[in-house]
Amino acid sequence: MLGIIRQKKESIIIKVVFVIIVLSFVGTIFLVWGKGSDGLGGDKNGYAATVNNTRISLDEFQSAYQRVRNMYQQIYGQSIPPEMEKMLGLKKMALDGLIDNLLAMKEAKSLGIKVSKDDVSNSIEAMPMFQKDGKFNFEQYQQVLKSNRMMAKDFEEGQEADVTLKKVRQSIKDKVVVTDADALAEFKKENDRLELEYVSYSPAEVAAEIKLTDADLNEFMSKNSEEFKTPEKVALSYILINPANQGAKASVSEDEIQTFYQKNIDRWQGKDGIQPLSEVKERVKAEAIKQKSSKLAFELAADTLYKNIKSGDLNMIAGILKLKVEETPLFAANAPVTALAGEAAVIKKALELKAGELGGPVETAKGIYIIKAKERKAAALPPLAEIRGAVEAKARAAKSVDAAKKKGEDAAKQLSGKTQLKTGSTPGFGYSSKGEIPVIGSSIEMSEAVFKLTAGQAPANPFKIGERWYAVRVKSRTDAPTSKFEATKEELKKKMLPKKQDDALAEWAKGLRAKAKIVINPAVINDK
Repeated sequence: MLGIIRQKKESIIIKVVFVIIVLSFVGTIFLVWGKGSDGLGGDKNGYAATVNNTRISLDEFQSAYQRVRNMYQQIYGQSIPPEMEKMLGLKKMALDGLIDNLLAMKEAKSLGIKVSKDDVSNSIEAMPMFQKDGKFNFEQYQQVLKSNRMMAKDFEEGQEADVTLKKVRQSIKDKVVVTDADALAEFKKENDRLELEYVSYSPAEVAAEIKLTDADLNEFMSKNSEEFKTPEKVALSYILINPANQGAKASVSEDEIQTFYQKNIDRWQGKDGIQPLSEVKERVKAEAIKQKSSKLAFELAADTLYKNIKSGDLNMIAGILKLKVEETPLFAANAPVTALAGEAAVIKKALELKAGELGGPVETAKGIYIIKAKERKAAALPPLAEIRGAVEAKARAAKSVDAAKKKGEDAAKQLSGKTQLKTGSTPGFGYSSKGEIPVIGSSIEMSEAVFKLTAGQAPANPFKIGERWYAVRVKSRTDAPTSKFEATKEELKKKMLPKKQDDALAEWAKGLRAKAKIVINPAVINDK
């Protein structure tokens, strides 16, 4: 599913759908199904956030979060796993919606926004869920509320809040005007053609220029010590009990054979279905004995270990069980000795033991282990002299990234005036909503920036595309004939208006937040 998200998130259609859904959510989530409009309802024992000392309860947050989550599940047609939730930031989205709505409700008063009973009635009557044959049906209205355990008074109060929010936001949108100058700039962006000159730098190209002193390397090693520490190591003594050796002591009754057959019925699937016990009895018996032998071996190991664990003497336990003690040198979890390759459970247990401590029993496919940690060696940061090559390689790679960016920034400043920089050039190209720029690559940010400039002008900062930093300047701009502009101007304004309204609404909401005192409970949006 994450693959689907990554494929679709750049899609214009998906972006538009998301914008519509999120805006709809921001406009309707707050208290539509709750009581009141002051954010004080719900759980008295906790809070999600406070906004200018007004509380958003945990109950309100949980309701908002579930609605957002449900909307995204409907979009993708399946449940959303935790990693996708974290990537999308659904909890933060829900809380941001509640905060924005609370601020908008408070702002409604200063804007003189009023909602009449007729406004509320009209909004309810327009809802398809309450209509029959295209008209509002009071009986259906009552039935829907009843089935959702809602009181009419509570629902209507929530709907009043919803209508208020819509009016507030519409009042902001109504002030937005697309001017002739705006339309002409958009026309030119969509129809003019540009040529760019550019310089670019990648970390690999500047790596040789990086000079690193011992002080630089020691500082880098200290800041990134976890990357260079030697792994924790352990040396073991162990004995391995083979359950097959308990087979001679194990026997199974007819009832035990029958029970084992029934519990593992899927094992006896034949071409014509489940084979009857009479046909597979010897197999069933053999496997039942094998299982019982493993159980006996484990019980023997556990009993012997626990009776002698305080002694710490593995040789004594081995003598009781008539087994040989095996030894290993020091090894790390990521590089086990050959004898313990693939024995993850044994290695995990070994690294939990203190030096001299016994542990187990640990059962694996090979048998039952009882282990002793002979020696422990903690993870440690070696002296620089021992790992200089690795530290230098990683430090150089990290500093090369910074150096490439710095070169891009310096080049961007030079391209704003006269420069001796050797530049490359693109062929002529038109505006692309995907940010496609010939030779250079795709960058919506760069595309938007350069189509606002005239010949000779350069963006103040470089752009990162892939692993390279690009500094660019408009080499030439070929103006499209404006003869068609007058004929298309009004249509262009209509097309531009929704986005400009949304931008204005976003700036307005950002301004409200900037002036507000907002305290968020970090535990609410923590995705760990």
